Amino acid sequence: MRRVGVSLALVFFLGSVGCASVDGLWPLARNRKENDPSLAPFLATPPDVVEEILKLAEVRKDDLVYDLGSGDGRIVIAAARIHGARGIGFELDPDLVRRARDDARRAALEGRVEFYVQDVMTADLAPASVVTIYLSREANLMLRPRLLSMLRPGSRVVSHNFDMGDWKPVRILGFRDSAGGEHTLFLWRITSHRPDG
Repeated sequence: MRRVGVSLALVFFLGSVGCASVDGLWPLARNRKENDPSLAPFLATPPDVVEEILKLAEVRKDDLVYDLGSGDGRIVIAAARIHGARGIGFELDPDLVRRARDDARRAALEGRVEFYVQDVMTADLAPASVVTIYLSREANLMLRPRLLSMLRPGSRVVSHNFDMGDWKPVRILGFRDSAGGEHTLFLWRITSHRPDG
């Protein structure tokens, strides 16, 4: 099982694992070595969760979607394929980035999506109008200053299963996926460099 970076979104396949087992994965992150940038394992996001994330963010064709910890690129690819948006994924695992690029090429989306082997704590988030993340709550808190200082007013942030501390979300969506896994999605809008809830 691979682990993705401290600034990477974790995309969990909860269908067969079940939401309750996610908590069992976090000790991997808490026990990481000092110089190890990884935070948690990569597991693929179920397609219906991807759809709900993009729907909650109200992704449109004029959006630029950043997926932090993009794994195999399915959120970025879906944003381009279904909504006509452009997208960029950041992922530390070169094999996953290669897979994402291959999938984008097969979907004829090469001009609309890009994938980088990069830690998002070093990425320029300013161009994004939508940011999707699946991190631990601790990592979300680490990302907050970057999101506030870089994102333009009106940008949307969606986090899968983890909140942002005292940031009040505009909306919280709880639902069960087709395999029975339970999910919670949080939406924030950036207004004058503060979260609007």
